[in-house]
Amino acid sequence: MCDVGLAEEADVSWFQLAGKDLISTKDWTREELEIALKVSDQLKGMYYSSLPHPALKDKTFLMLFFNTSTRTRLSFESAMTQLGGHAQFVAAADLRLSLEDKPGAGETIQDTAKVMARYAHGIGIRLLEDKVSRYGEDTEIMYRLAEHAEIPVINMASNIWHPCQALTDLYTMREKLGNDLRGVKYTVMWAYSPWARSLGSVQEDLAIATRFGMDVTVAHPKGYELDPEVLALSKKYAKESGGKFEVTDELDDALKGATVVFPRGWMSFRRYEIGKEAEIKNAEKFKDWRYTRERQKQLAKPGYLMHVMPIDRGHEADVALCDDPELSWMYDQAENRLHTQKAILSLTMGGRL
Repeated sequence: MCDVGLAEEADVSWFQLAGKDLISTKDWTREELEIALKVSDQLKGMYYSSLPHPALKDKTFLMLFFNTSTRTRLSFESAMTQLGGHAQFVAAADLRLSLEDKPGAGETIQDTAKVMARYAHGIGIRLLEDKVSRYGEDTEIMYRLAEHAEIPVINMASNIWHPCQALTDLYTMREKLGNDLRGVKYTVMWAYSPWARSLGSVQEDLAIATRFGMDVTVAHPKGYELDPEVLALSKKYAKESGGKFEVTDELDDALKGATVVFPRGWMSFRRYEIGKEAEIKNAEKFKDWRYTRERQKQLAKPGYLMHVMPIDRGHEADVALCDDPELSWMYDQAENRLHTQKAILSLTMGGRL
């Protein structure tokens, strides 16, 4: 269903990341991802040491939003301010851009990309769910725009991938559990919510966690299968890294011994065929698919709560778990978007201190 061509593992210098797109972490080598994690740590240290770090002074990052957000917009805008540059919010509805490449439809992706490159030093795009007509169309558009833009393009969320979030999630787990995550059980579970959201953050987490040797288990009811090509890629990464990867429809079995749990509702592949309302109605069959305090106590070990937010409190996870200061990592995870995105922006936009 998606193009999962892999980045080749090779020696790379930090300098070579300047100008590189980030549409999925699969497009970066593991060494390149390690560089981003290292820079994230350095920039977070400078942030808490109150040390200025204007690595992108006088540079502009254009943020093209088709879909609304909270953490994505706030974290990218704050990131560019702290790096000494400027993040310019662009609502797609305010442009003359058309996603259809045909006469009379509107300005083409090619022309828009080439013009944006004359004004700025990087472009971010958030495009997913109801703004496209089929699964994968949003990601295809990002790759097309990147082909024509002469500046780096950053995926700020699509139906297939969410690289900034996945790098953040990996960084958070390493920060909490240590850099060597081999053997750590990470359970990604479908959880009931009437929100019918995309698969991007879930699928990207599978790809990056298996790549770094984690034991990853995906649990979902029948009918909520993930992209088979993403699953095949995750299985391949697990084999290469010495990790494990399995998929099950038995939730309680998946939670047994889990160190970290990510409960998230995602839409089925029938979403664009049956419509949003039918998708939401179908999910009601599985209201028992929740990360509860009882399941955490009886099954997980210890079952730290990770979530990309917004979280559907009381549905996806018990409120008591969301607010548990020992188990919930959500707010640290949300903050780390700031630090990892500063690293991504600095590296891809040629930042220097």
